[in-house]
Amino acid sequence: MPVKPKWEQLADQIRSQIESGELSPGDQLPSTAQLKAQHSVSATVVRQAILVLQTQGWVQGVHGLGVFVAER
Repeated sequence: MPVKPKWEQLADQIRSQIESGELSPGDQLPSTAQLKAQHSVSATVVRQAILVLQTQGWVQGVHGLGVFVAER
């Protein structure tokens, strides 16, 4: 089985934190810099993971404030 791309692994991890209740609706996700450091990935990987989660309705970006867990 092929290994998932890093952005997909990161998106899966954030999604599971939301599903488990570790991250609740309205909670702010760590910044891109924090996620980069925590997961040893590039900013591109973080941006792609967040973009996928936004498209799927898991999170929403608020310009100038950050990315927050969406109401489901």
